[in-house]
Amino acid sequence: MPLQGSLSIERMCQLAGTSRAGFYRFLQNHVPREEDMEVRSVIQQIVLEHRRRYGYRRVTAELKRRGMPVNHKRVARIMREDNLLAAQPRQFVTTTDSKHGLEIYLNLARRMKLTGVDQLWVADITYIRLLAEFVYLAVILDSFSRKVVGWKLDRTLNSRLTTEALQQAIEARQPLPGLVHHSDRGIQYASAEYVALLKKHEMISSMSRPANPYDNASCESFIKTLKREEIYANDYEDLEHLHDHIEEFIERYYNQIRLHSALGYRPPEEFEEQSRQASETNPLASTMVFFQESMRISSTGLMGEGTQTPSLPQTPFLLGESRALKHV
Repeated sequence: MPLQGSLSIERMCQLAGTSRAGFYRFLQNHVPREEDMEVRSVIQQIVLEHRRRYGYRRVTAELKRRGMPVNHKRVARIMREDNLLAAQPRQFVTTTDSKHGLEIYLNLARRMKLTGVDQLWVADITYIRLLAEFVYLAVILDSFSRKVVGWKLDRTLNSRLTTEALQQAIEARQPLPGLVHHSDRGIQYASAEYVALLKKHEMISSMSRPANPYDNASCESFIKTLKREEIYANDYEDLEHLHDHIEEFIERYYNQIRLHSALGYRPPEEFEEQSRQASETNPLASTMVFFQESMRISSTGLMGEGTQTPSLPQTPFLLGESRALKHV
């Protein structure tokens, strides 16, 4: 504040014909005006860069990454005033058909402590409605990093859809034997073609408990994000147009740029790279741990009739892990 000489605030307010409250209100509104406009400008820039996909929490996290720590309530207020709040999700519809006579497997995913990538993959299917037809999307995520490692879009919901998504993931990641693949009990994941591909690459099958979608929560979360931030925000001419948009969203936005709250507001690829650097410093950090009692649960009861306990492939990777189980 400029020098006021010997005059008090109260005396200056009397001479100016204003109240003290009005004077302090003027200071409060006038001084941070430029700073407020700068924050508002950066918020608008972030929202436009992410095509209105970010809510106020991710905008707040992105502001902090840019060296502008701003309270989330202030961000929410500005976004509400400028009509920049993200689109809200629509009702989710399931596509699971678990009424089949094929083998189902013990749920291993909820008994795992993940410490690195390619230890647990989770898979799911969703439908997308175009103007004249329904199409289906199969996705596979790495549960540790939330990165989409495989996906396939097609007009037909069958085992070929899921198998091609899995094949893409395998070619891209080249996982070691012993990776756990978790899905719901849908027929596409229990089919002979799909199970044969898992066994060929020495993966361990895992399936959700009956009527419990929360076992596959990370994949469900991605699908909701995809629909809210991409599908519901755009109109598509045909399957090819939709494919291009989904490829852009997954490969160049979600995996590389979008901040993920479960990863400390980091993109999946950045999170994987930082985890990889940490594991090089401490190789023991990338050990996968099973709780041993999971292998002794009956194949009936809570797991559901017909549930199969998977046999572990006899590889050096898992034999080394089995010795660690004695200490869990």
